[in-house]
Amino acid sequence: ITSEKDIISKEKGEEKAKGASDVVLYKIDVPANRYDLLCLEGLVRGLQVFKERINLPRYEKIIPLKSNLLKCCCCELQTAQIRPHAVAAVLRNITFTKDRYDSFIDLQEKLHQNICRKRALVAIGTHDLDTITGPFTYTAKAPSEIKFKPLNQSQEYTASQIMDLYRTDSHLRHYLHLIENKPRYPVIYDSNGLVLSMPPIINGDHTKITLNTRNVFIECTGTDITKAKIVLDIIVTMFSEYCEKPFTVEAVEVVYPNGKTHIYPVSTALGYLCLLTRMCLKSHVTGNGNHLEVEIPPTRADIIHACDIVEDAAIAYGYNNIQMVIPKTYTIANQLPLNKLAELLRLDLAAAGFTEALTFALCSQEDIADKLRMDISATNAVRIANPKTAEFQVARTTLLPGLLKTIAANRKMPLPLKLFEISDIVVKDPNTDVGARNYRHLCAIYYNKSPGFEIIHGLLDRVMQVLEVPPNEENGYTIKAAEGTAFFPGRCAEVFAKGQSIGKLGVVHPDVITKFELTMPCSVLEINIEPFV
Repeated sequence: ITSEKDIISKEKGEEKAKGASDVVLYKIDVPANRYDLLCLEGLVRGLQVFKERINLPRYEKIIPLKSNLLKCCCCELQTAQIRPHAVAAVLRNITFTKDRYDSFIDLQEKLHQNICRKRALVAIGTHDLDTITGPFTYTAKAPSEIKFKPLNQSQEYTASQIMDLYRTDSHLRHYLHLIENKPRYPVIYDSNGLVLSMPPIINGDHTKITLNTRNVFIECTGTDITKAKIVLDIIVTMFSEYCEKPFTVEAVEVVYPNGKTHIYPVSTALGYLCLLTRMCLKSHVTGNGNHLEVEIPPTRADIIHACDIVEDAAIAYGYNNIQMVIPKTYTIANQLPLNKLAELLRLDLAAAGFTEALTFALCSQEDIADKLRMDISATNAVRIANPKTAEFQVARTTLLPGLLKTIAANRKMPLPLKLFEISDIVVKDPNTDVGARNYRHLCAIYYNKSPGFEIIHGLLDRVMQVLEVPPNEENGYTIKAAEGTAFFPGRCAEVFAKGQSIGKLGVVHPDVITKFELTMPCSVLEINIEPFV
């Protein structure tokens, strides 16, 4: 609870605050995961439900008959490289007032600034449906082919002229870079060729919403389909309250070139008790009374795990109301055994004359496949869905490329170069809940004028000595001749310990050395240390 005078006084001093308004202002911090609290409607509704003054609204998606279902056709080939995704919905028979209209526009701007990442991920377009005719087409065209009257302008411009027009605009100029260097610009047409919008820059003036608008067509285009669906859900749930039939939204069918269709918004109904109801999560007891079924409304995109539900229950109860008690089980905090083992091994490897390196957990496909003379499909690597650079395309499946690149960056250092790293590698595993599994690896490399296989072999013996693993086949460790794509033929051995294969050591193949821009031979050891925990 503050005022304009208090704010200026704190930030700039009392002198600057003279003459400022002392009208009471309520400033509310909204957590980054609660997009439903970014407008007055959502905030008031959330408070009313929390105080148990109103019942939790149940949002309903209305799918009209096939003949009346609005369609939006996506031309994926044109939009794929720019903004490939589109979702849409309709708010039917809505009633706007000046305050409601201002709140509607304000929410769009707030969403644009946070979850939409300044329109880079998602751009929102809202249109008066009665001024246009479906079906709609989302495509991309050359700037010279796009011509329409932008919002609040008096004449038509081509897309190129529009970009020039808004280059000095204090608000829109910040979004021009998103498409201005593209050969084609995204655009949405109705069935008569009328332009609805040129996302993510500007809507057309013809479809602008006024206080008299009764039916609102909402489209969200972007590069992230998940974010687009969340943004659409938030807008329609916040303002469906003002529809003739409150909390209803009319679905729109999005059609793709391959014939696939999707109905938006995607309403997820899973269906929680008193505390959760206060947090806008409807629930009821199931089975023998030991389970709760929770219905997640479309306003709560932040609920992605059972932990989020428990957190909401704690918030509703009040963290300060939770009684502090001594735990029934007496425990002492301790270091994770795997981390403790890794720390102890680091000391011994450093004592053996090796220098520790810390490399990136992400690398390029080329690093773990082509450069190591392997096919990417054989690596079982976890791919990044939208890598920002070619250097970070996959999670590493081996520590070797990172050490070879470290040596390449330090070629001017005096020889020999002896490096090691103890870190996690990641591989796909369909048996885990996340579809991947981490393994703690130890990797050491020796780079000199001669390969130094005996140095690396000696290091393996030292590691096993400190781990108290004897050199025998029954209950210790052994090495057996093997082949590996990254190793020189006949100069590779597989390491067995605890009855299983834990890794390899050997002389690196000349082709691998060349691909990492190195000129001298080297030998390497890489093993999984988890069996020794």
